[in-house]
Amino acid sequence: MNHALTDPDLHALLTATLSRVTADGAVICLCAAWCGTCREFEPLFQRVAQTHPHLAFRWIDIEDEADALGDLDIGTFPTLVIGARDGAARFAGPVLPQAAQIERLIKSLAL
Repeated sequence: MNHALTDPDLHALLTATLSRVTADGAVICLCAAWCGTCREFEPLFQRVAQTHPHLAFRWIDIEDEADALGDLDIGTFPTLVIGARDGAARFAGPVLPQAAQIERLIKSLAL
């Protein structure tokens, strides 16, 4: 398994997100307000969230919510973290800023 997927900070981030809601899993987008690509991607991310009410979606600005990230080092934006109800990461990495990309990931991970 990819070491990044076993990172305790990823598990903590997913667990914290899932503790706020009843959901089958979580989709977290790690971005920055200064990133133009992220600003363009956010409305698409929110639209996908509306079509998957069984999942918790969270948009995190890495500078505004740095404490939530622990020691995670995000080098490429946007980066998605997708995990199951138990807080286990199933995907963590940069993605194309396209709604269809998130939809494919959700489907492939059977969430």
